[in-house]
Amino acid sequence: MMLDKRKVVIIGAGHVGSHVAMALCFQGTCDEIVFIDIDREKAIANCYDVADACLFLGSTTKIKVGDYEDCRDADIIVNSIGMPRKPGQTRLDMLDDSIRMMKDVVENLKPIDFKGIFVSITNPADVIANYARLHLGLPRERCFSTGTSLDTARLKRTVSELADIDRRSVTTCAIGEHGDSSFVPFSTLTLGGKNYKELQKAKPEKYGKLTEEFVLERTRYIGYDIINGKGSTEFGIGAACADICKAIFHDEKRVIPASVLLQGEYGIDGVACGVPCVIGRNGIEDIIELELNDKEKEQMAHTCSVIKEYCERAEKVQ
Repeated sequence: MMLDKRKVVIIGAGHVGSHVAMALCFQGTCDEIVFIDIDREKAIANCYDVADACLFLGSTTKIKVGDYEDCRDADIIVNSIGMPRKPGQTRLDMLDDSIRMMKDVVENLKPIDFKGIFVSITNPADVIANYARLHLGLPRERCFSTGTSLDTARLKRTVSELADIDRRSVTTCAIGEHGDSSFVPFSTLTLGGKNYKELQKAKPEKYGKLTEEFVLERTRYIGYDIINGKGSTEFGIGAACADICKAIFHDEKRVIPASVLLQGEYGIDGVACGVPCVIGRNGIEDIIELELNDKEKEQMAHTCSVIKEYCERAEKVQ
């Protein structure tokens, strides 16, 4: 009897790519991981390092350095090329360099009949995933980015700390750009199933610190604090991407924020942005449309206009 081998190819074996691999090994999610990187020596070093760690995890995941031919039978390609974001630099500031690198990825992948799912991390996340989808000719359910999944983790952590409640009891997500124009649909924020404003009225001494301005500020800018302190983000985004891979391999059909092309959802057409998605074996299997109030609809229109502008710029990069 032949069993399918769960295979992930990670393009870009730097800080983020290696942490995706490490998180996948912690989970025991896949059977094989292949690194592809223009710096082959670095890829080999990270390959050895992660493989050594697997011995202490009880993980049987095989890790190697390969080339684009390995993408032919991959279930998932993780795109994590690019340079780390510098202090003071927005994700959108990284557009030109990231697109130039993506041109090389596209050129190498186009001749390959890739049947799997392409998950992109590279910033600006929404723009790069959209560029990959267009130029690789993949359907939206099979080509998307981690989007606001990490933003949502930061949002839930902030709310959890302010309200002194387990983050698993916080139901909410960040929407829009994985960047400075993202927003939180506070009208849908619940703690244990109850709207946070109702809890604030009932118990202001416990939930009074939960202000929308502070929560949104932390959701957007925790990443800057990490970069200013250590030079890059890696653990959080690595785990976020591995979590999406897990949902795919296990066909979980779990709701996870991801950046996917909208085709009428939220009244938006032709723009990829972070929204709650049902993720399973086929990739994006459904998009959850939250009921936004008028203010949130304006925020949605604004963040999509920002993404659209940069998507148009991406096509002009030489």
